[in-house]
Amino acid sequence: MSVITVNEAISQALAEEMRRDPAVLMFGEGVATKRANLVAEFGAARVRNTPLAEGIIAGTAVGAAATGLRPIVDLLFAPFLCFAMDEIVNSAGKLRYLSGGQFKFPMVVMAMSGAGWTVGAQHNHNLEAWFVHSPGLKVVMPSSAADFKGLLKAAIRDDNPVLFFMDLALGYQAGEVPAGEVLVPLGRAATLREGRDVSLISYAKTVHHCVAAAETLAARGISAEVIDLRSLKPLDEAAILASARKTGRVVVVHEASRLCGVGAEIAAFVGEHAFGALKAPVRRLTGPDAPAPASWPLEQAFVPQADAIAAAALELVAARRSAGPSPRPSTEGAVSMQA
Repeated sequence: MSVITVNEAISQALAEEMRRDPAVLMFGEGVATKRANLVAEFGAARVRNTPLAEGIIAGTAVGAAATGLRPIVDLLFAPFLCFAMDEIVNSAGKLRYLSGGQFKFPMVVMAMSGAGWTVGAQHNHNLEAWFVHSPGLKVVMPSSAADFKGLLKAAIRDDNPVLFFMDLALGYQAGEVPAGEVLVPLGRAATLREGRDVSLISYAKTVHHCVAAAETLAARGISAEVIDLRSLKPLDEAAILASARKTGRVVVVHEASRLCGVGAEIAAFVGEHAFGALKAPVRRLTGPDAPAPASWPLEQAFVPQADAIAAAALELVAARRSAGPSPRPSTEGAVSMQA
């Protein structure tokens, strides 16, 4: 094991895959500038800066993928994906199907999002659910250095377009990364903590808030299981159901807003397939339906924190199974409302 930051893990994954496969290339906004080590090793032909033209960048990647290359494009911030929706959704996501499988589109689109850098609403907007709703695309959003490395390597090797979202707050977070080849299969969740009383299901930075909440709950005699989804599409449905049936109580946590989010899909899926095992309604804790603030204290209030997660879990554990859902304040933006 070595202890490295998330940013270092990403750099390792990129360099290793470019050494392994000469078809891998990378271009995007500021790529050659911030990844000078890759330019030095692989040359300007494989690592290129581009104009600030997201649609052109993504469209070039689609064409390159169709010819057999494996492009990785960095569009910086997730809201900038709005300028490349046609190329990513209508071309990359659909052309393999429309061609009857004659073409593959192995490309990775990287973008940052989430609170932590106070970059404001036009640079911070968790859009992952948009792409989960788009056929033909895969979506990942890791929480640890090891998973950033392993999932990025797996995404580069996948024959389908993959949206690789990087939580802004995690870039300088350090973690253990195994030496040698590290591959994390897309579509496989990780159980970070075993539990028997309640399941805390999350992804990206709020995974760490769930772990902190589980420690608080343990001090109260409540055993919380923590599931890190890692991949949002494909979703590890088996892991979700196994945990829900085991504990009978589920809290889904994410920074993105509540309406039609990933948490809504998980809540519906658990309700459809594990209803008989539930001891309480599925609870969602999310960010509010509002633009992200550019103030550090407000950003932190915007994101579901450990104390709110622990409080929601305590409510579920205290609820009797026979007592149906009772009226309660919305948990959307619960932390910001408290603040």
